[in-house]
Amino acid sequence: MWTERFGDAGDPAVLLVMGTSTPGLGWPDDLVETLVSGGCTVIRFDHRDTGRSDCVDFTAHPYALADLASDAIAVLDAYGITTAHVAGASLGGAVAQWLAVHRPERVATLTLIMTGPMGADAGPAWARALAGQEPDPDDLPPPAPRFLEHLMRSATMPRTTREENIAAGLETWRVLNGEVLPFDEEAARRLVEGSHDASRNLAAAANHDLAGRVMKPDRLAPLSSVKAPTLVVHGTEDPLRPLKHGEAVAAQIPGAQLEPIAGMGHAFLSPGLPRRVAEIILQHTST
Repeated sequence: MWTERFGDAGDPAVLLVMGTSTPGLGWPDDLVETLVSGGCTVIRFDHRDTGRSDCVDFTAHPYALADLASDAIAVLDAYGITTAHVAGASLGGAVAQWLAVHRPERVATLTLIMTGPMGADAGPAWARALAGQEPDPDDLPPPAPRFLEHLMRSATMPRTTREENIAAGLETWRVLNGEVLPFDEEAARRLVEGSHDASRNLAAAANHDLAGRVMKPDRLAPLSSVKAPTLVVHGTEDPLRPLKHGEAVAAQIPGAQLEPIAGMGHAFLSPGLPRRVAEIILQHTST
């Protein structure tokens, strides 16, 4: 596991857990620096199968959410940290929920960003949307049509050169950013290029999609058991996980507070947004 720590090791620790197929660089430097300036030591890391961390043979050794959570615990153990403020984004938010449910002694506070309940199976909603069927009113909503259209276009985009891979990655982040807040293309390019150049195996990152679909009993444990003070941060214009996903996870965790961010999509790639999110995290962890 490749990790990095910022700030004074004696300060309260914030563990940042990134989402699907994205290394620790997905947490922008501005966000990290704001947390450090606020008196935290900050750890971000590359998930298995991303960035500079090891890749695995998923066919021979499949893994699931619990294994990604175990990786996060291993990172804390390596730094000698018994309890941390845990912030997870997207799939990282599901990992953070798993930790709060199954390893509550390791979680001081919980911040869940652009995610939904770890036990919610998104498969049926996606299948209905891709088939052109109306959403099930009893299910959480599927991604926005613009995102689904992008997925179909993206499947045909060439990815044989570095330039083609970066162009495809930029377009994905542009769509995920949504259509309301401005898109910081320079920051997105740094993320895409950094992720590409650090990766040991670009194809391995797709294993996160497979792992995220595995629904085992540990994921179905009720979120009502979460004791850590919880804040749910969600964009009102999230094209991948509409706001109802954030509302659902907040409703299931006792005492959880929901902080909608107007115009935010499924990314931190809008000018000023990383610092704003960091300030929200700091306020939550200090209460």
